[in-house]
Amino acid sequence: MSSRGRRITDEEMSELVSKLQSLLPESRRRSMGRASAAKLLKETCSYVQSLHREVDDLSDRLSALMATLDVNSPQADIIRDLFR
Repeated sequence: MSSRGRRITDEEMSELVSKLQSLLPESRRRSMGRASAAKLLKETCSYVQSLHREVDDLSDRLSALMATLDVNSPQADIIRDLFR
């Protein structure tokens, strides 16, 4: 039988939930206490969305900074080096 057709056991689900919860920052885990799998999934989605917003914000700020720099300046070189 393929792995797609195999059902996940309660023990496996519990292990996956624990692994997922360990990926959340301590502050979010602490506020959740002993959460249900559904609450954990919602909190994980919220956290991923907040990370996405943070990446977008940082990208916008970096683009604005790069637009103000001379492309041959030492500061622009430092920023380019960070992305290599």
